[in-house]
Amino acid sequence: MTTYGPETTTDEVLLGHDLTGRHFMITGASSGLGEESSRALAQAGATVTMLARNQSKLDTAIERIKSSNPSAILNTGIVDLSDQQSIRDYAQEFLATGVTIDVLINNAGVMVCPYSKTVDGIEMQFGTNHIGHFLLTNLLMPAILAGTNPRIVNLSSAGHTHSDVNLDDPNFEKCEYNAWESYGRSKSANIHFTQEIVHRYGDRIQSFAVHPGVIMTELGRHLTPELMSEMTERVKSRSTSSSEAKETGALPFKSVEAGAATQVWASVTEDLAENNGAYLGDCQLGVEGGNPSESGYLPYIFNRDTAEALWSLSEELVKQEFPKST
Repeated sequence: MTTYGPETTTDEVLLGHDLTGRHFMITGASSGLGEESSRALAQAGATVTMLARNQSKLDTAIERIKSSNPSAILNTGIVDLSDQQSIRDYAQEFLATGVTIDVLINNAGVMVCPYSKTVDGIEMQFGTNHIGHFLLTNLLMPAILAGTNPRIVNLSSAGHTHSDVNLDDPNFEKCEYNAWESYGRSKSANIHFTQEIVHRYGDRIQSFAVHPGVIMTELGRHLTPELMSEMTERVKSRSTSSSEAKETGALPFKSVEAGAATQVWASVTEDLAENNGAYLGDCQLGVEGGNPSESGYLPYIFNRDTAEALWSLSEELVKQEFPKST
């Protein structure tokens, strides 16, 4: 397995890769990690469909990418992951084209936002980060299964350490809302979702959950001093934190190019064939009990019963069942 690390960039991951003829679809592609992934993959020859909620922001992102790569092959689609009808409309429109998807990167998300609900009445972070991607992925599954060596990459986070999913109270109706706990639930859900995809489709699809690291993007727009303080204290208390982090609570920040590298690596590497369903960080396999700021994870994210139960709950929340194989 090629050795990479926290500072590895997207261009380094893609060095020597010719992705001509491969089609990637990326959610949350109008800025941040989604835009960087789109840029790097297009630079390597891929056709990229960039999804986001706002067409003008997508157009601006495409302008930025084409300023350095005028020949980039980029398409766009409008999807609001907090609105199930928007997801259904886009999926129906896309499937009608007959175009296949080789790699779906579920990159979009919201983080530690104040309590609110999606259009469909689901707590916003769980409803957007997990349920939105759950529905989009399953509706697009015919196009994914028709792709060449298809993959599904789900962007998770070290935030999964804040909480496992809560299958009994997904909308915080029985307990007080906490923004970090909500985020943790949604990021754990991304990993359980990855596991259930592998369980249901086996080697027909490779799927991976990715921790990108800590990057300054629009994702952090809801961070308040209080939420930052809560995170700092959590980092200080971790047994796996570095001595410096225990002292200051500081997190190792990455550039956008390094932050997007792990999801791009998960999309193209052949080194992970024997690790289908793995949790990844710093362009490496995850380490159980390791430092969450790097590639460490907590063992509850690999619970078979939880993954299966989450899938069933997700079907209830989108009011549609999906077969184990299509």
